[in-house]
Amino acid sequence: MIQMESVEKVYRTDRIETIALSDISLSIAKGEFVSIMGPSGCGKSTLLNIMGLLDRPSKGRVKLNGQDVGGSGDRALASARNKSIGFIFQSFHLIPDLSVIDNVEIPLLYRSVSASERKRRAAAALDRVGLSARKQHFPSQLSGGQQQRVAVARALVGTPDLLLADEPTGNLDSHTGEEVMSLLTSLSKDDGSTVVMVTHDAGMASRTQRTIRLFDGRQVH
Repeated sequence: MIQMESVEKVYRTDRIETIALSDISLSIAKGEFVSIMGPSGCGKSTLLNIMGLLDRPSKGRVKLNGQDVGGSGDRALASARNKSIGFIFQSFHLIPDLSVIDNVEIPLLYRSVSASERKRRAAAALDRVGLSARKQHFPSQLSGGQQQRVAVARALVGTPDLLLADEPTGNLDSHTGEEVMSLLTSLSKDDGSTVVMVTHDAGMASRTQRTIRLFDGRQVH
């Protein structure tokens, strides 16, 4: 599903060179639920951004579904993100002026999908996360846990091969965090989705099949 070979990410300014990732080599299989852990500033979000084709490595190779994406242009990467990858963030990033179902539809606006099919898929995604009754509500009318479930539905609506979750329970209380974690586990176990989750919570990480640990931009084995 994902292969990285000797990946390095360096940020440079006129005076400073910061190595965010160094010599990262890993492989994540289809259907795996993997967590990424490490202290703040160790490169977790940078690694997730490279997996999600939001950023390019300075060195090394990245393959998604067996395809080397290193030579792809920005348009091809954007298309691959839209078709193959769903994103879930700690901050829900819902548009407050849109209803729940309209928020969930957003990834489909960039595809050749009719309005009626968009509604059908969005409704099915909301049903998957248990929010069918809330589809005409607005984000401000939902609890934090419900908003995160809307964000999960939005990530799912395009049936992506890969779900990337950056601290998805970080802004939630323990009960609603457990609900979201159970949903992600179900997506991996029952739906065969590949899920990669950044977390600071060792308890949440223990629920995944494998944990990748980073320290100062390097893998810790």
